[in-house]
Amino acid sequence: MECATTFKPLKPSSNISEIVSKFAKVCRLRSIGVFYTENTNHQHQNPNNNNVSMSEDGSESTNEGTDCGGVKIHPQPVEVPGRKGNAFGGTEISKLFDVVSALKLAYVQLQEAHIPYDPQKIMAANELVVAELEALCKIKRAVKEKQLTKVKLDSSRSDLLQAEVEAKETMLEKLKSQAKAKESEITRLRKDLQDLDLGNSILVEKIRQASVKRKNARELNVNMFEDSFKAALKSIHDFAKPLISLMKASGWDLDQAANSIEGSVVYSKRCHKKYAFEAYIARRMFHEMSLESCNVDDILRFDDPVDALIENPDSDFANFCKNKYLLVVHQMMEASFFGNLDQRMFLLSGKHPRTPLYQVFVKMAKWIWILRGIASTIDPKAKLFVVTKGCEFSDVYMEPVEEACEDAASSGEGKATQKVEFMVMPGFRIGETLVKSRVYLSRMK
Repeated sequence: MECATTFKPLKPSSNISEIVSKFAKVCRLRSIGVFYTENTNHQHQNPNNNNVSMSEDGSESTNEGTDCGGVKIHPQPVEVPGRKGNAFGGTEISKLFDVVSALKLAYVQLQEAHIPYDPQKIMAANELVVAELEALCKIKRAVKEKQLTKVKLDSSRSDLLQAEVEAKETMLEKLKSQAKAKESEITRLRKDLQDLDLGNSILVEKIRQASVKRKNARELNVNMFEDSFKAALKSIHDFAKPLISLMKASGWDLDQAANSIEGSVVYSKRCHKKYAFEAYIARRMFHEMSLESCNVDDILRFDDPVDALIENPDSDFANFCKNKYLLVVHQMMEASFFGNLDQRMFLLSGKHPRTPLYQVFVKMAKWIWILRGIASTIDPKAKLFVVTKGCEFSDVYMEPVEEACEDAASSGEGKATQKVEFMVMPGFRIGETLVKSRVYLSRMK
């Protein structure tokens, strides 16, 4: 009886359970084995080179080896009690269990990578899970191919195997579901991480800006203002010296000039008349000047402030220097000093000369400009205050310009007999701090 059979390809199954079920049914055929043509040592051939197979009743039948896509069907001896047979599919099933176990281990690693959250370990574990799933697909394809051999297995054994596979498949589906849930969680956490990174970037920028503000606040503090105040007072004194020298050289009567600035003043010493000229300069420099915040870095970065004027002759500081010079040095004074008004005309044309007098003037103007700029930067409500002639001396708001006056003012009798002859330098209120005005005192008659 011929048993040559052509096997039709089975339809692709949707899951491993269906594959194993069909595999178990096929395995009930015990007399057919699948061998590649190269495995000639395991073929059973008759003298006529025909293949021999066993039918259901145990009789022999012959048929030619059937070629099925490179695979030939050859007869196998029937497995009978007391005779050792081939247990087909053991290797594939072991591989299946190994892959499922490895997949479970990979999933455990994926879970462990979340606590603590480590993106690199998560990616590595995810790749491992994908690799094991691909191995599982390979086993699925191998099982499909083995189903074509129709090898018969013991019914109870195949049922047990199917139960085990179904249990593993259930576990696999559960792992897949959990892995999918973890993927969704990873996506959500990644978005949260991006939001946190954005929030951190905003906070870092705010901290940086706050740090810059604190740094500026430390730099632009009251101590710095007081130092600038002293520098401005000294610069006024430095400009008054060449101005007085030019007056002497031009034949001016200094006593008359001092009395024209501050009349009826009782000076302790004749040389103290220089304070009248300093008071005149300060009065002109601070005349109608409001305290407005401005950037003084452009001025401070130059050792010589004239360089700042040359670099930017139309800046606010440049206009300040020009206007104040024309106010302090009257054209009659300039004509008397130099015999012409060339320097004045040069300024009016928008340029800045490098003459000795103008250079000293610009150095003085720089410190006045700095006082004006940083006062309101430190305190937007900063104010400038003045002291009027004839008022009683107060060491809270005033400071004498001469040590002799200061010694007299510090005594109990001195406080009651001192009056302000004139103010040399105005004072400032910065927050709760008072920068005292400089005054010239004289003893009352």
